[in-house]
Amino acid sequence: MEKKKKRSIIRGVILLVLACAIIYTIYNSATKDEVKVLADGDQAPNFELVDLEGNTHRLSDYKGQGVFLNFWGTWCEPCKKEMPAMERQYQQFKDKGVQVLAVNIAQSNFEVQKFVDEYNLTFPVVIDKTKSVMQAYNVGQLPASFLISPDGKVKRIPPGELSEEQIKSFMESIKPE
Repeated sequence: MEKKKKRSIIRGVILLVLACAIIYTIYNSATKDEVKVLADGDQAPNFELVDLEGNTHRLSDYKGQGVFLNFWGTWCEPCKKEMPAMERQYQQFKDKGVQVLAVNIAQSNFEVQKFVDEYNLTFPVVIDKTKSVMQAYNVGQLPASFLISPDGKVKRIPPGELSEEQIKSFMESIKPE
C-alpha cells in the first residue's frame, strides 16, 4: 500500500511539472516579441564590433560606400568556399568605394585569426561575441550576406553561398556612382 502511495505522488509531481512546462511554452510563444525581418530598401541596422587588431568598426563609418556584409563561421564549409572569392573581389573593388565587412559569429579570437591567416584575408573581420548583430539582421543559416548601398540601406539579401561571379555582380551593384 505504501509503494502505491509513493508512486501516485511521484506521478502527480511529474504531471504537474509537465503541465507547467506546457503552460510556460504556450505563454512564451504567445507573448514573444516579433523579430523584424529585414527587406530590400530597409535602413541597415547600425552596429559596433571590434576586429582582431582591436579596432572598432561601425556600419555608419562606411556611409557613402557600398558594404558587402557577410556573416560566417570557421566551421561553415560554404563560408570556406566563399572567402577566397570575397578576398579577390575585395581587391578589385576596395578602391572603387566597396568594402567587405566579415562578421564572425561568436568564435574565439584564436579560431578567427587562424582562419584569417589561412585564407590570407585583408578585409576587416569582426567578431559578434554576443550574437546581437546576428539577431538584429535576423541571420539564420551561414553564410549570410547583405548588400548595403552607400546611403546605408539594404539593397539586396542574397540567399546562401555565393559564387565569385555573383559576388562580383553584387559588389558592382553597390558601388557608389
